[in-house]
Amino acid sequence: MRRFLALTAAALLAACTVGPDYHPADVVAVPPRFAGPQPAGAGIDPATWWTTFGDPQLTALIQRALRDNPDIGLAAARVREARLQEIVARSAYSPQVNASANATHVEFSKNAGFSSLARLFGGGSGGGSSSSGGGSGSSSGIALPGSGITTYAAGFDASWELDVFGGVRRGVEAATARTEAAEWNRRDAAVMIASEVAQAYLALRTDQAQVAVIEAELARQRGALTVAGHVAAVGLVPPVDVTRQRGSITGTEARLAPIRADIDVRRHALAILLAQPPAALDAEFVGPGVTLPPAPAIPPGLPSDLLRRRPDVRAAERNLAAANAEIGVATADLYPHFSLTGMAQLISTALSNLISRDSLQLTGTGGVQLPLLDGGRRRATVKLREAQRDEALLQYRAIVLQALRDVEDPLSQIAAERLRHAALARAVADAEASAHAIAAQYQTGFVAQDALLNAQAQVLSAREQLTLSDAQLRQQTVALFKALGGGWSDTPAS
Repeated sequence: MRRFLALTAAALLAACTVGPDYHPADVVAVPPRFAGPQPAGAGIDPATWWTTFGDPQLTALIQRALRDNPDIGLAAARVREARLQEIVARSAYSPQVNASANATHVEFSKNAGFSSLARLFGGGSGGGSSSSGGGSGSSSGIALPGSGITTYAAGFDASWELDVFGGVRRGVEAATARTEAAEWNRRDAAVMIASEVAQAYLALRTDQAQVAVIEAELARQRGALTVAGHVAAVGLVPPVDVTRQRGSITGTEARLAPIRADIDVRRHALAILLAQPPAALDAEFVGPGVTLPPAPAIPPGLPSDLLRRRPDVRAAERNLAAANAEIGVATADLYPHFSLTGMAQLISTALSNLISRDSLQLTGTGGVQLPLLDGGRRRATVKLREAQRDEALLQYRAIVLQALRDVEDPLSQIAAERLRHAALARAVADAEASAHAIAAQYQTGFVAQDALLNAQAQVLSAREQLTLSDAQLRQQTVALFKALGGGWSDTPAS
């Protein structure tokens, strides 16, 4: 026994962890700063970036979505699943202990052919005597053909596979990395949901703003139609001017229907994001909503900060670490497996003396299993895990590159849109001044009605373009917040 323990201790001392050790990979030469225009601005908490839009309803909607959205719940469930898998992996460190108890009755064949041998050892007659189990049997524990014996046993058995080559350690390493990846995926789900709610909500508010612009223009045109009707009635303008004014109103009214349908679509999308039926939010969007402030200026920070903040980048890195550890698990399978097995049992043919020292039976086994022939399965598995590690590395690299692009694109788009927005604001002012002057000339008869209608159409078009530019700036700002990995907190999944 001492020699066995000494050999076991020597094996443990010589234990090593096979497979490659993981070192975080610098898959991309990250630039020191972003190339796109970087506006100056006050620091913004990326975890609650939506509050910078100054709309309490938007804040409430995102908070509800982060609480109730099924994708958030699914990601949290995957975190819990990964944690349980980690517990399963760690359990391989410990001996497996089982308790067992059984009662066995054997009724021997009368034609077994060892009747004389049983009598030689003092066995009973062919009919047998009553055993402690209540059936026919031998009180001495040796049964004759045609008789029976009952045996009772209770005890424990323990088995332990020694992690000599680190396969278990690599398995735990992989499971831990998968848990961390699942947690980062949960945070990435929060980033996605928050941005989707914001984009749907801001698009809905843009549609409502467009409706307000068109309805204001319709009110002005209807007033002009009334005036034209009075002027035509006294013969100062031809009746065709009234018809043209009415046609302009009809064309403007036709623009409202698709926008109002789009409002319904946006509202339905928001309801689904909040895990509600499509019409559940109808009552919350009856009015036009608050007037949104200009889109905030967002300093993007440093690319190195981005890679630490983005949940999808962090998840990809953890998946790479897990894939690297799986190589060690497969490599350890190429080496011998050492195991220890022990059993302690109480065995007796009578319950009355089962719990006694004389009933104790001990068994100890030390084993080794050496793989010889498997048709190349184990070595192919190692190569497979290496290929999966290479695939994870490429995915990590692709995600890092995409993250950098996700920031650079909106930076350029926002800078260009701000210039366009300033030009559109000037265009609205010029169109309004021109329309006012032409309206005065039309009332005095110096210009025809066509000139007035064209000027009014230009005002409406310029106002709509400015409204859409406002919306574009906000949507691009949301895209920048999303690209920077904003919208998650450190709160762990329950």
